[in-house]
Amino acid sequence: MSANVPRGLYAVTSARACADETTLRAAVGAALDGGAAMIQYRDKHATAGQREARASMLAALCHDRGRRFIVNDDAALAGAVGADGVHLGRDDGAVSAARAVLGPGALIGVSCGPYLDRVRAAETEGADYAAVGRLFASATKPDAPAATLDDLRAARAATRLPLCAIGGITAERVPEVVAAGADLVAAIAGVFDAGDVRAATAAYTLAFDRA
Repeated sequence: MSANVPRGLYAVTSARACADETTLRAAVGAALDGGAAMIQYRDKHATAGQREARASMLAALCHDRGRRFIVNDDAALAGAVGADGVHLGRDDGAVSAARAVLGPGALIGVSCGPYLDRVRAAETEGADYAAVGRLFASATKPDAPAATLDDLRAARAATRLPLCAIGGITAERVPEVVAAGADLVAAIAGVFDAGDVRAATAAYTLAFDRA
């Protein structure tokens, strides 16, 4: 596993958390307090200016706590705010293009769905981790292709890359997901739409530590 990729909870911001900058700062701060290993800024509704201001704020917040900060989709934004890396979806460009923008030390993750060929391609192209999912029903991405724990096990057998499991993973499901090969467990609504973000994050973190 890449020395740059932490193990644990990968907390990805929700639309609710991104309602405004004050809400976002408080929510991410609570997730960091709860033990999130890495934060991803995912915000589909903000303007370009808002996204840059928010990403810059979160980069500083995460780095002050010694945690990794990733920007969703946008390598240029990640570079502009000093993020640790970028997460690329299927239509977000090549790993090599993101690497050219961010440099050799950046963390670049790739969404692979349930598809083993994409996991293998991510490794060949120089990604730092591959995301496998949607493992369970997800309110955030209800139409994403379904994956199974067997898909995650197959990915674990096929690559040396750290694997991020994503899609409807509750704290209760963390042990079986880790047992199937996940190094990171991503959560969006399970963390940032919870009534108590810190407590929700702590529950995931505890489950991961016990797995």
